[in-house]
Amino acid sequence: MRDEEPGEGHRLGSYLRARRELVSPAQVGLPTGGKRRVPGLRREEVALLAGISPDYYLRLERGRDKNPSPQVLESLARVLQLDDIERTYLLDLAAARPRAPRRKRSEHVPARVYELLAHLQIPAFVEGRAFDVLASNPMAVALSPRLQPGQNRLRSLLLDPEEQAFHQDWTKATADFIATLRTTIGDDIDNPRFVELVGELALSSQRFRTLWARHDVRSLDGGTTTVHHPVVGELRLHRDKLPIGDVILVVYYPDKGSDSDEKLRLLAALAETELAQTETSAGQTRVGRPDASSDRPTRSTG
Repeated sequence: MRDEEPGEGHRLGSYLRARRELVSPAQVGLPTGGKRRVPGLRREEVALLAGISPDYYLRLERGRDKNPSPQVLESLARVLQLDDIERTYLLDLAAARPRAPRRKRSEHVPARVYELLAHLQIPAFVEGRAFDVLASNPMAVALSPRLQPGQNRLRSLLLDPEEQAFHQDWTKATADFIATLRTTIGDDIDNPRFVELVGELALSSQRFRTLWARHDVRSLDGGTTTVHHPVVGELRLHRDKLPIGDVILVVYYPDKGSDSDEKLRLLAALAETELAQTETSAGQTRVGRPDASSDRPTRSTG
């Protein structure tokens, strides 16, 4: 995570620069003619529109001033056309203070959640803060094999061709996931899992590098998505995310009585049949094999 390592002031400056480059002169009522050597707004234009001196804004972008007033930040948020989530992120960056290193916490799935997953008849799984799949039910795996425990949803989305084809709007999905990851990281920039994941994807995915450099922040909570299942076809599903301690329960479900509802029922039947065949095959294998314990030498007791 290149931008975050030097310190909090640099993180603030990196965010301001990235957002400045995404705002066109026309969006803020400035003339658009003539050659411009930089994308988006110039520093002096941001300063003028925010009512601060160009020299002071330059110090902010270069991390030399780490304590801008709330009034300055609000003005910058207005000029850079930040939404509520982006504005909050900007204020949090400026408010961050040096802190002691955090203890690494393991992401624990409570036993009762495994019971809940087993009872749910819709795709459901548990994910960690970095989109690691920690637990899932058979319907989730039937929906997508990339929802098995041990998989990482963002890595699959960016690097697995089958997952890319699975999403109707892959472009939007990648933008949402990456912006959500940056929001989730917040000031936990030295978390080993985040460092590992961002480093891996920065090396292996141009899409990730491009979107990460934008410094987008977003909250990926509920919503509706359309996916293309290789067996039952197109599914329109609602998504809800429910925090449980340090982990998140994710459920996908269709509108009752809809075409997607029927297809999901078909998928459930197919998954049940496949599971039964697998169990039958495994049972036959066990019957056909001699008990491994019979090969062990008998331990003398006398």
